[in-house]
Amino acid sequence: MERWAGRVAVVTGASSGIGEAIAVQLVKKGMVVVGVARRLEVLQKLSETLQSEPGKLYPLTADLTSEEDILSAFKWIESNLGRVDVMVNNAGIALKAGLVDGRTSYWRLILDTNVLALSICTREAVRVMRQRGVDDGHVIHINSMYGHYASTVADNEMYAASKHAVTALTEGLRRELVQLGSGIRVTVTTPLLTRASAPGSWTRRC
Repeated sequence: MERWAGRVAVVTGASSGIGEAIAVQLVKKGMVVVGVARRLEVLQKLSETLQSEPGKLYPLTADLTSEEDILSAFKWIESNLGRVDVMVNNAGIALKAGLVDGRTSYWRLILDTNVLALSICTREAVRVMRQRGVDDGHVIHINSMYGHYASTVADNEMYAASKHAVTALTEGLRRELVQLGSGIRVTVTTPLLTRASAPGSWTRRC
């Protein structure tokens, strides 16, 4: 990790769970981390707890279902930090939204968060990397077990579909970067998904 000290990482969904844990560890390794989430006050408190660490956490609020918010966030990053070296697409949402009688609003929220936000953040991060000559950058997608096989959990179909999309988008990005002759890498990682104690329920383990 020594070569990443002082370099800039963007972590979405950094106010809790996996995103928070990633942001904390990167700061402890000396990276400059932009933590993006809706709950600014939570990010600010997290930043305060990390003040003695070698890196730094910049709290940045954004609604990732809004392209305007995402573009504003990356504009701030470019203006204030000048570069992006690592993009961690962690933000995601899981709702019980079946296909027979699921709410359209739930479907849209799942796809906007898990697919479109990830894609827009990736596009903007890669754009900044290429413009700033960061040829050893890294894009990381946080996926799900349900991104690799059909879900057996009731009313989980749209979430599973969104995570299958992440799997496809990761491979597509890898191929595009190869075609461009870029040294930017892409990685997908899959946290464990387990059934919760209540019958018919489930949770993403963070």
